[in-house]
Amino acid sequence: MFRILSAALIAASLAPAAMAEGVAFDKSWSTQRFSLFSSNKYGFKGRELSIASNGSVSLAYTRVAEPQWGAKSAKWSWAVSQSVPATDLAKKGGDDRNASLYFVFLPEAEAKALGAKADVRKLLTSSSARVLVYSWGDDRGRGTVLSSPYLGSRGKTILLRAAGTGNHAEQVNLTADYKRAFGGRAGALVGLAVSADSDDTKSRIRASITGLSLN
Repeated sequence: MFRILSAALIAASLAPAAMAEGVAFDKSWSTQRFSLFSSNKYGFKGRELSIASNGSVSLAYTRVAEPQWGAKSAKWSWAVSQSVPATDLAKKGGDDRNASLYFVFLPEAEAKALGAKADVRKLLTSSSARVLVYSWGDDRGRGTVLSSPYLGSRGKTILLRAAGTGNHAEQVNLTADYKRAFGGRAGALVGLAVSADSDDTKSRIRASITGLSLN
């Protein structure tokens, strides 16, 4: 019995404190057009999201389940085979990018009050929302933090990859990045979104995101 208990204690000490929670690209995701005449095409394939953008822009989004509201980090892989040129992501109306991942935070009390059915527009327009936007675009250095030209003080863009093609794995510290971008502690992580934007340069994007998980 002692040997069994000792083995169990050793296994517990070696186990991670929390298991990463995979995010499925499934029917829980919705899309939001910004134009009546053009929209990206998203392919929801379980653990993979494919993106095709032809001089267009739109957003795909989902809510985060309450057990994952306290996520402190995220990881994913993304690939780009056709890229927009480098643009200034701090400039409204000239900010094409291959892909951006949005992490939307709200104070927990407000998140509970809004309920599970609030759409992305309601989340993003809340005055108390804070949004970290990790982007593949622009040509400034990795980790550069920019004010969002659309969200104002409520949103910060963090550059991870310069415009161009390739295949990369990412791991981000949501807690540290939130503190660096906004100060203080993050609220509840209530929403995730993905966008691609090629309408200003009338270019084409072919990209994918796989293995998105929260921890």
